[in-house]
Amino acid sequence: MAKIKAGVLGATGAVGQRFIEGLREHPWFELTSLAASDRSAGKKYREAARWRLESELPEEFADMTVVRVDPKEVDADIVFSALPSDEAKKVEAEFAAAGFVVASNTATNRMVPDVPLLIPECNPDHIDLIKIQKERRGWEGYITTNPNCTTIMFALTLKPLMQFGIESVHVASMQAVSGAGYEGVPSMAILDNIIPYIAGEEEKVETEAQKILGRFDGERIVPADFTVSASCHRVPVMDGHTEAVWVRMKEDPTPAEVRQAFLDFNPGLDDLPTSPRKAIIVRDEPDRPQPRLDRNAGRGMSVSVGRIRPGIRYICMGHNTIRGAAGASILNAELLHKKGLL
Repeated sequence: MAKIKAGVLGATGAVGQRFIEGLREHPWFELTSLAASDRSAGKKYREAARWRLESELPEEFADMTVVRVDPKEVDADIVFSALPSDEAKKVEAEFAAAGFVVASNTATNRMVPDVPLLIPECNPDHIDLIKIQKERRGWEGYITTNPNCTTIMFALTLKPLMQFGIESVHVASMQAVSGAGYEGVPSMAILDNIIPYIAGEEEKVETEAQKILGRFDGERIVPADFTVSASCHRVPVMDGHTEAVWVRMKEDPTPAEVRQAFLDFNPGLDDLPTSPRKAIIVRDEPDRPQPRLDRNAGRGMSVSVGRIRPGIRYICMGHNTIRGAAGASILNAELLHKKGLL
């Protein structure tokens, strides 16, 4: 089977580098284009990007020439977007109109009514919005998105709890500095400190989960009928978002019933290369999950939960730049391919 040609928009940034790492030697996708700003275009990737990951810069991409973020210059069938939000609004639409499939990690289009906001384990049926999107806009291609890195962790754990009738959710996040990018949080601001504010984060967290866990009625997404209240904080952790979650449910399940619901959760995505063996891993130790110990579970794609207590209260955590960003977009693309849309 011939591989699908893939490109990365915003390839030199932190999430762009995670895309390169995740697409290297992918069984279905071949990375054929790296696109970035005009400042980087025309340079070899090793000259344009300062590689920040623990892994080595893959040699097969080091000498690839970076192109401009322009549909005429990108040689791909699907593009993974790690663009800044202000740039993505115009550019992603241009790529979709030009016939590209756009798998976006950017916030710009997440809450647009005809754009799927996907977590494959939670709402694979929402890809049916794509047909509506293409018809309405007259595009040859289309846009799909994955959620905010904070939303994706707790929304995934809410999916198996929907059977109990979720009424409200409260979440307090402890978010890694990598979520702000390499230059995002100065060390003098975060060392020996917690910053109780992340611009725009709480608004995203309080709205995205209802769309993800809502019902597709054939024309639109009917949002899930529960509220989310969030408080988001930056903490001195390199990778891994940890979240304290309180869930009120109509059926008032016990901690044992919630634990079993997590253990029983099986989305049936074993045939997708990026899918972890277990989407949700239950930790029974009294002091887990922890980002340093658990962020790489399932190759960074699993969400770990623990401290399930009466209330219902629990802790969840996952790798913010893999499960919460590049890995999520790649998993979305794999679902699209499985469904014959790519």
